[in-house]
Amino acid sequence: MACLGAAQTVRAEDPPTPPAEAASGPAANSGMDSTLFYDVLAAELEAQNGELGDAFGRMVSSARRSRDEGLFERAIELALAAKAGDKALAAAKLWRAALPDSGAALSTYLHLLVALNRPGELTEPLRAFIDKEPAVERPAAIAALPRFFASITDKQRALTLAEQVLSPYANAPGTRSAVHVALGRIALAADQTDAALNHARRALADDPAAPGPVLLALELAPKSTAGEVLVQGYLARQDALPPVRLAYARLLDQQHRIGEAAVQLRLVVAQQPDQAAAWLSLGAYSVDLHVPDEAVRALSRFLELAPSAMAAARDAAKEGEADEEKRDPRVLIDLAYQLLAEAEQQRGNTKAAFAWLDKVEPSRVDLSTLARRASLMAASGQLDQARALLRKAEARDQPDARARLLAEAALLRDQRQYAESYEMLVGALRKDPDDTVVMYELAMVADRLDRHDDMESLLRRIIALKPDDQQAHNALGYSLADRNVRLAEALSLLQRAATLAPHDPFIIDSLGWVQFRLGHNDEALKLLRRSHLARPHVEVAAHLGEVLWTMGQRDEALQVWREGQTREADNDVLQETLSRLKVKP
Repeated sequence: MACLGAAQTVRAEDPPTPPAEAASGPAANSGMDSTLFYDVLAAELEAQNGELGDAFGRMVSSARRSRDEGLFERAIELALAAKAGDKALAAAKLWRAALPDSGAALSTYLHLLVALNRPGELTEPLRAFIDKEPAVERPAAIAALPRFFASITDKQRALTLAEQVLSPYANAPGTRSAVHVALGRIALAADQTDAALNHARRALADDPAAPGPVLLALELAPKSTAGEVLVQGYLARQDALPPVRLAYARLLDQQHRIGEAAVQLRLVVAQQPDQAAAWLSLGAYSVDLHVPDEAVRALSRFLELAPSAMAAARDAAKEGEADEEKRDPRVLIDLAYQLLAEAEQQRGNTKAAFAWLDKVEPSRVDLSTLARRASLMAASGQLDQARALLRKAEARDQPDARARLLAEAALLRDQRQYAESYEMLVGALRKDPDDTVVMYELAMVADRLDRHDDMESLLRRIIALKPDDQQAHNALGYSLADRNVRLAEALSLLQRAATLAPHDPFIIDSLGWVQFRLGHNDEALKLLRRSHLARPHVEVAAHLGEVLWTMGQRDEALQVWREGQTREADNDVLQETLSRLKVKP
């Protein structure tokens, strides 16, 4: 298949990158006669003397006489060096006329049209590009068009042009699905979400098992709930491809919907049990979701697969195909050790947790490793030693004093040493009054101390400094809702947070909670169910259970609370809810 990638940005001083089909120049023993040889040599001498116009004329004349691809390409290079784009395009036209079957001539002509901003002339050559492909490869040629059209600045014009180019193939059984996928991607680039969605639907209806249409739906999903519904419909099929499921899991992760992402990864590893990366991600999600038994199983399986994964990563690094993290897979193995330590800590097995952390090489210990060890030490009654560790121990990421202070303040907060954590953070804020990270941490500790005026002041200061900080909007709105005060303001704050991060399950939980406080139980239930599905956190379970209980759906409320207790039985919010409602699940 001829190559049609993203159009090159051709500068006047630079020749276009030679297409794959182009010859590098006149071949040895090409039959070049003495007159042609003289003309080519004279053209090169003229070019060296700066006489680019004369050199171009002589070279293009030689190319026409010889029908030599290398000479046509050289003529175009000379025109571009002379900043004569129209002459370069004229030479490409002559090349096509002389050698109508040349893929290099066609590709160069197309790239020049885009570089010279002449999209109106693209219809014929693009159709020629598609037509010259064998029927079996024509869908792949059509699929390449969105990358080509991406270089056209006017996206709406690109869409209109693409529709014109592809109209002859839109109803043919062999190409219509590819046409809809290509037009859908170009429509999405033009912010025509409804049109893109319509193309995705038609492509899926035409070929329900093909990956192209569902990958288009995946691209639509962040902007369109209907796009995600199409993805879910595909994944319900028995023949759904694991790579598509993995791509959907990545999308869910980006939206912090790790409960749903974990569901997808369980299905992936059931289909492909040697997927090391999927096991690692599943283990990380399970730790976050407080499902330690599953976390240990998943992470142990990852470590079993790690040697072969490391070998593959080394091969990829040799080929220059790996990103920085994959070039050093020990980073992922260290992460697995830390996650296993956290999972064992959730199980209450402190000895096993320490053993996993001991596997991290001393030279590779970073601040996150120190923080996990400090947490274990504090839980074992060694709080002073844990604090000293965070302050003084060496770490390969060389954390500064601020990072160490934040880690120590978080340790104190987790150990319910709220007053001391508060004083540390106040001191840090005095040094840098506009440090919004310290400010937010201080606000969270102030809330624990029932210093609500301080908390509100801090969060409002963050919002003033960073108007797009969804965390600050959410924290302030939730605090007002939870205290059942100024509910209209709480709703406004939370709606702003949801605008900034529409898929964040914790913000959706807060919205559900304020709706419950406002007496809008049906809306609250809908939002809290959505939040609980996306991330079944114990505090979300506490809220969902209370709404269900209030609405008389008590069996389901008990079930939700029991599930929350299995994840984190000592959670303050859950315990307070059950105590207030006088419920024993």
